[in-house]
Amino acid sequence: MASDKGIDKPWAGRFTEATDAFVEAFTASVGFDKRLYKHDIIGSVAHARMLTHVGVLTADECQMIVNGLQEIERDIERGAFEWRVSLEDVHMNIEARLTERIGIAGKKLHTGRSRNDQVATDIRLYLRDEIDAITVELTRLQNALLDLAGREADTLMPGFTHLQVAQPVTFGHHMMAWFEMLARDAARLADCRKRVNIMPLGAAALAGTSYPLDRVYTAQLLGFDAPAENSLDAVSDRDFAIEFTAAAALLMTHLSRFSEELILWSSTQFSFVDLPDRFCTGSSIMPQKKNPDVPELVRGKTGRVTGNLIALLTLMKAQPLAYNKDNQEDKEPLFDTVDTVRGSLKVYADMMPALRVKRDNMARAARSGFSTATDLADYLVRRGLAFRDAHEVVGKAVRYGVDAGKDLAEMTLEELRQFSSVIERDVFDVLTLEGSVAARDHLGGTAPAQVRAAIQRARQRIK
Repeated sequence: MASDKGIDKPWAGRFTEATDAFVEAFTASVGFDKRLYKHDIIGSVAHARMLTHVGVLTADECQMIVNGLQEIERDIERGAFEWRVSLEDVHMNIEARLTERIGIAGKKLHTGRSRNDQVATDIRLYLRDEIDAITVELTRLQNALLDLAGREADTLMPGFTHLQVAQPVTFGHHMMAWFEMLARDAARLADCRKRVNIMPLGAAALAGTSYPLDRVYTAQLLGFDAPAENSLDAVSDRDFAIEFTAAAALLMTHLSRFSEELILWSSTQFSFVDLPDRFCTGSSIMPQKKNPDVPELVRGKTGRVTGNLIALLTLMKAQPLAYNKDNQEDKEPLFDTVDTVRGSLKVYADMMPALRVKRDNMARAARSGFSTATDLADYLVRRGLAFRDAHEVVGKAVRYGVDAGKDLAEMTLEELRQFSSVIERDVFDVLTLEGSVAARDHLGGTAPAQVRAAIQRARQRIK
């Protein structure tokens, strides 16, 4: 069935019949790309000023265009703008309304550009702003972790490998491991932003334009580092969106790992932390339940961001140069990724300052599982044993402890000496949790002094 609106498209001159109604709805993107309206208007204002700068528009025409676009922006923001599916996308909706308001000058705005370079510019402007906003939330979470690490620099807990008790660490040291993961995420986003901040505008449909555009001037107006070097690449490139989504997927993977630990630690079996009530929910049938919904949901949302990355990679994998309609499908995965990452970071930045650490439970857990066994082996090495021999001695001592139900620190000197005669009373200095963590007093170690020094360095890094 043909559309009953007639042939009212800006490109209708080539066609002899109206677009099929279903095809019109199926191919339209205005339902989701209208969120680009602010950046579309910013780009159009800069384009109009550049056209005036090179003499294509008069100063009066430019002012009419700028005023008209600003009025349209106000209409959109107060909900008084009618988005029309028949006009396909955000660009044609705004241009059509501008022409309705100011007449022929509105039709001149599109001189020297195409929707191909226009949309690529809009997405870059949008993503640049979103990276900045995400970085703010990321930094807020990093500061929350630094505050928490500072408060808990002396708090003892078991460190794990294979989710088995390995060696004692401090909770502050553990939080600093999370911080380092986020620091890499922040660096990736900052690096990605450099490649986002290249301007496609002026590439037109694919080959550039015969109008005397000053693309450097437009780039300066829009705060881009430079115009894109190649017009074909400028309109067809979506590497920047894929790169951002890859960085976002890795960031979400880190948040998912945080979530997994918080879910475990807040369980009755661990009881290491207590999540604030306002970030949890209960059960409709079990009144005792306090469910860690926020970490669980963030862990789940990681899958959709990873899926968005795969969707964008698949979208681009077989496209010939230059622009293809396939690229309309880049926005929804990108928008969803932005929303998911911003929301996840915000809720974590709000939640972590209110986390309650159960220090006694952590210390009790660290005293089980022979967490100072490596300390005993190191002690024996300092007493002259080869490490492999020391490893065997400690293994036998642990076996004895398992059978006797005693941790190494709970054994008597006589019990320990049955495994090696070099053991003296000073061994108990290294078998305590405090002695174990204090001994790791080097850059990157878990000693409380090193944790505090790491926090100071980290605060300088994120200033």
